[in-house]
Amino acid sequence: MTLSIKSARRQALHLDMLLDAVDSLALAGEVGQGVVVRDITIDSREVLPGSLFVAVRGYCTDGHRFMSSAVDRGAAVVICEEFPPDMAPSCLYIQVADARKALAEVARLFYGNAADRLKIIGVTGTNGKTTTARLITAMLNANGIPAGYIGTNLCQIGECDIPLDRTTPEAHELHALFTLMVEAGCRAAVMEVSSHALVLQRVYGIRFHAALFTNLTREHLDFHTTMDEYASAKQQLFDQLAPEGFAVFNSDDSFAVQMASRVAPEKIYCCTLQGGVPPLARCRHHVEADILGSTLASSRVALHFPERVITMQVGLPGSFNVMNVLEAAAVGVGMALSPEEICHSLSAITAVDGRMERVSDGSQGYSVFVDYAHTPDALFKVLETLRHLKPAVSRLVVVFGCGGNRDRSKRPAMGHIASEAADVVILTSDNPRDEEPERILDEIERGMTGAHYMRISDRAEAITWAVAMLREGDVLLVAGKGHERFQEIAGVKYPFSDQEHLLRNMRINGAGDPAKESVCR
Repeated sequence: MTLSIKSARRQALHLDMLLDAVDSLALAGEVGQGVVVRDITIDSREVLPGSLFVAVRGYCTDGHRFMSSAVDRGAAVVICEEFPPDMAPSCLYIQVADARKALAEVARLFYGNAADRLKIIGVTGTNGKTTTARLITAMLNANGIPAGYIGTNLCQIGECDIPLDRTTPEAHELHALFTLMVEAGCRAAVMEVSSHALVLQRVYGIRFHAALFTNLTREHLDFHTTMDEYASAKQQLFDQLAPEGFAVFNSDDSFAVQMASRVAPEKIYCCTLQGGVPPLARCRHHVEADILGSTLASSRVALHFPERVITMQVGLPGSFNVMNVLEAAAVGVGMALSPEEICHSLSAITAVDGRMERVSDGSQGYSVFVDYAHTPDALFKVLETLRHLKPAVSRLVVVFGCGGNRDRSKRPAMGHIASEAADVVILTSDNPRDEEPERILDEIERGMTGAHYMRISDRAEAITWAVAMLREGDVLLVAGKGHERFQEIAGVKYPFSDQEHLLRNMRINGAGDPAKESVCR
């Protein structure tokens, strides 16, 4: 079955229903009872006759500039924060204080209040959102709670994948996805909730059955300006807990205290690794883990549930992945799953696309990983994990870059981390977007120490060089893009897969190329 956002079932909104859904300040234009909304959009190019166009203010442009275009294309209703100077008499204009909140309110009604029929689990934090959300989704599905997933560039409903443009879709797209999940028989929805989504009201009005905090490290300061603003944005998720809901916190993270400060103690589940910081003082439920051993392929852990301890093997290496598993397990406890059900389902998961994904099987004598690490903290944790896993690493090689049009301050920090933690570093393009790739590499290079690195701005060529120089016992990490199947350059998304380029070069260059090896000695 093929699914798309546009295929979600809608209900036509009549004028009285529409006006009940939004807190309007004023009305203008055609206000007859014959107004019926048959579609919702924030893109004037998508307007069809009978559409509701919501004028939202974005990063690069303001939807208010396109109201006349929307009306020309047949919009029956326009929701805006300011009336246009020239209003068409054939259209109903609704002025509101916050167009994004109005969009969420109308979308919820338009898509039949599907969110109310799902247990919605929100996962927020800087790193680990995707892995943790995918683990929770798999755990619920394996235990008789059909669940859909919404996250980084993807929605999954059963066997169907729906590509997404962002981690958390705009409100009207989000409620359409909830409708598709309900129609497919889902009882739960697990979603990554970005800080942008919280600030921009994409999840406004949603009551979360569970809300989870992974960690908070430097990221998105081009949008939030300071870490305090970033933390406050994340904290908003926990203000939207349903009355019967609960919250899960990585209490080993220093921001957990702030995140949990407005949550009732009886609703708090704390996750900690043995040797981590003490659980939150207000926490009533504790779930802990001991790491008994970790290899390049898996981790052996002991999960401490309230009533018992279970030892299990998970196909995810590294302490940060053990925390992801622990957080998923805590959600399982909150959802009344037994320890046996939780551990059996989580131990069956061997990999998450683009998250410490092992591309090689080890038969070549070296190991190759792809990871989405695109923040200083994430890159540090992945490199440190690979350095200390068994069997011992001969050389650690990393290929990475930084995305364009994003927080520039993290670039030298990531360069410093890579040069200190890896034996060989190849700087390359990530998604340069509208920036000059070489300038991005210049900024990364400012943080580099030593001379064991090279610059190859063409990502495909950088991967080719990296694979060619690999020797017995080496580990290669290609970081930054993870699961992505494109590279965004100057506004165009070109097909590109780190995994495909690695596999192609591993087949071609199994023996390596001594000439290329010598460049980085």
